[in-house]
Formats: sequence, structure tokens, C-alpha cells
Amino acid sequence: MITNTELEYKGDLYPSNIVEFKKDVDSVYFYTDNSVILKITVLRDSLIRFRYTTKGYFSKDFSYAIDKTQSHGYNFLEVTEEKTCYKIKTSKVVCSIDKIDLRVAIHDIEGTCILEDELGFHWEESYHYGGNIVKMSKASKEGECFYGMGDKASHANLKGKRVENWATDQYAFSKDQEPLYKVVPFYIGLHHKHAYGVFFDNTFKTTFDFCHEKRNVTSFWADGGEMNYYFVYGPQMQDVVTTYTHLTGKPELPPLWALGYHQCKWSYYPESKVKEVTSKFRELKIPCDAIYLDIDYMEGFRCFTWNKEYFPDPKRMVAELADDGFKTVVIIDPGIKIDKEY
Repeated sequence: MITNTELEYKGDLYPSNIVEFKKDVDSVYFYTDNSVILKITVLRDSLIRFRYTTKGYFSKDFSYAIDKTQSHGYNFLEVTEEKTCYKIKTSKVVCSIDKIDLRVAIHDIEGTCILEDELGFHWEESYHYGGNIVKMSKASKEGECFYGMGDKASHANLKGKRVENWATDQYAFSKDQEPLYKVVPFYIGLHHKHAYGVFFDNTFKTTFDFCHEKRNVTSFWADGGEMNYYFVYGPQMQDVVTTYTHLTGKPELPPLWALGYHQCKWSYYPESKVKEVTSKFRELKIPCDAIYLDIDYMEGFRCFTWNKEYFPDPKRMVAELADDGFKTVVIIDPGIKIDKEY
């Protein structure tokens, strides 16, 4: 595991001084004399994308996460050059880019620092996988709290924690155990009544350190891919969440039954046990709209099969449960079993 101490190892590489910049509609490019390019794109006045490359050009832009149907646009965009930095100003924030080392600082219009780089962007060659391990470190403010990252078996405030994003079928996990099932590389920072969000759009194994290794440093890194993240400004937490969902998309409105109570555990079988549970709900007049069947309904844990001993006639059973007001939900795993008999 990479630690923040290792992040400072002399083998790490850093951007050097800016030698050129250009503006192209909603994007500003900064070029350094060691072939690093930073592309900053203003999607909204409070939504800014930061994309880095170390090879002098960008690979094809692609994302599984971004909702391309969402509309974007800003009210104001101004780029200015000062003695020590460049500044990108919208109606909500001012983003400063240091000419010497490409470090970034973001302030609100009143001048309050919302988020700023500590070491900022840096990288090291990955001897194991090839390519680069891409890293980012931010300075944490006094009293700052951190929330998000999906379902983590920890406190709501992640300060002092290190979390890992590597989707794993982790049955019976314990407190603070990593990694887990869900991967959501997005967090909300909150300090001095100002909230912001960071979404790290990278499909490699990623790690987030919320002042765990260093008291006043928050960092995130990936085993490969690009350093490609989005900054979302609030200032309220609900503003951050709203803008984030505009970026990644909102779920479709589910059917009404999906909003009801669902009964689920590992595992209900055979059919008689399923009927016993559902009948008891109706007997006790406890509202319930769905019953779940875990992997034991399968024949030898093979996807798309039914165990005929436990469930001799699944179609009939599902129809009878539907007549009793239950939707039947069966688990399906993305992995297909390696089995000569399958």
C-alpha cells in the first residue's frame, strides 16, 4: 500500500514551471517544460474539471460515469495572468494556478480558500502495471470534515481514515474493513460552513487518505489512468450533491413497489421456507413488497439456473407470490462459474 510518506519519496515526479497557456472556449490549457499539461474545463460556475497528462498529449477522453445528456453552461468566465499565477474566475469561484509548480488553489468570490493543493499533482512510474501511479494531495483546513465514498463501514465523518476503492465481494465484513462492495470515488469536504465536492473519475484501484497519514493533508491516488477529477462548489452540502448528480446523472424513477419494504437475507430456501416467511408477513399484517432469494436458489451457484430440489417450479412459485403481493428478486452475480458441467 502506498503511504503519504512514499508520496514524498524522491522518486516521485512533479510538474515544473508553466511555459505556455491557451484558452479554448470553456477550457484552459497549461503546458510545463517537462511535458505536463493541465486542462481545466469550466462546466458550470461551480463545477470545474481538472485533467492532467505527463506525456505531452491527452489520450482519448472517455468516462463510464459522466452523464453526457446533462446540460452544462456558465454565467461568467475570465482568465487573467498575474506575476506568479494565472487566475480563472467564474461567478462563484476563483481558481489560481501557480506558474512555478502548477499547484492549484480555489477561493470563493469573497476570498475564502475552499480547497488548495499541498504537493498537488505528482506521479511515479508503475513498475508492476506499467504507466504511472497518479497522485494528488490537498491541504486540509482546521476542523474540516469529510463525508461520502459510498457505503463504508466507518464513521460518517471520514477524517482520520484511509479508504480503498476496489469492488470486492466481502461477506461478513467488520468495522473499518476495506475494501467493500461499492466503489464511489466522491467525497464532500466541509469547513467553516463551506462545502465542496471532489469526484475522482478513474477506473483503476484508487485510495483516499483523509488526514490519516498526515494530520493536515488529504490525498488520493490511482494505480494507473489519468489524474482526472471534478471540483464541485456548494457552499451548502445540498448544492454539492445537486451539482454532482447533474454531472453523473440521476436514477430513473423506480416503480412504486421498489419504494416499499423488502425482506432480504442470506438465504431463504427451499420454497416452503420462502412461503413460510411471506405468509407470516401477511398474517401479522406487516407491509412487505418484495422477497429476496440469495445464491442458494441456484444449481451449484451457477448463474441463470434454479435448484430443482429446492425450487421445483420457479414460474409457479413466482406467480403465487405475485398473487400474494410480493415481487420476487433473485440475486445474480457478474461472475460466471468455471464449471465443466455448466
